[in-house]
Parts: sequence; structure tokens; C-alpha cells
Amino acid sequence: MFLNTLAPNEGEKRLRKRVGRGIGCGFGKTCGRGHKGQKSRTGGSTKVGFEGGQMPLQRRLPKVGFSSRVSIITSQVTLSEIDKLTETEITVDVLKQHNLITKNIKRVKVMLSGEINRAVTLIGMKATKGAKVAIEAAKGSVAE
Repeated sequence: MFLNTLAPNEGEKRLRKRVGRGIGCGFGKTCGRGHKGQKSRTGGSTKVGFEGGQMPLQRRLPKVGFSSRVSIITSQVTLSEIDKLTETEITVDVLKQHNLITKNIKRVKVMLSGEINRAVTLIGMKATKGAKVAIEAAKGSVAE
């Protein structure tokens, strides 16, 4: 094999369209651009997203992001943080007293991170499956 024998596969490359070479080629006279109008002229292209003067979609849609309003009142606590508390009945108010959550939090979910070595009862809060198993293994309970 030599470099001068290399060639692309049959049908791989297309010949460029030679326009304006008479009626016999099929692209004579108007060269496939039709008659008159903006797109028939040199440089007559519109920008991407142009909708003919109508307010384009990218300008009609709001540009603000989304943040859930539920996340303002929701927080999460780990098992290792609960293990450090002295109380056996853990509520949202107990977590607020120990500064584990802020004052505007109303919903709390306990996550499985760390270990718990004592029996605690969670009242009025949710727990992940793993956290629930760990609490029940330490003789505790979850009352949602």
C-alpha cells in the first residue's frame, strides 16, 4: 500500500454543486434559490431563532431559574448528629434548640450517615430506609 493509492470509499465523497452553469445542470439562472425574496439575495440570511418578527421563543420564556419553595422549610440531619444529643425523644423543636436546624424549618429527614449507638424515638420527622434500619437496630423507633 502506498500513499498515492489511498482513496475514500466509493460514494463516500460527493461532488460539489456547480450552480449557475446553464439550464442543463438543473441549477442555472436562479441557481436553486427561487425568485426574489430575502433568501434569494447574497447575505440574505436570518439569525438563528428568528421567527419573522414574532417574539422568538428564547425571548418569550422566563429567564429565572427554579428553586423549590418547599426547600426553604425542609432540612436534613444525620444519624451521627442525633447520636450526640442527650434526649431520647427527638422532635423538630429539640433539633432547633441544639442549633442543628434553623428556626424556619418545619420538615426534617434523617439520613444514614454515621452510627447511632443508643435508643432514640423520632417524632414528627421522616427517615431514610437505611436510617430507619439503623435506629431500629439500636432499639429505637420512628413515629412519623
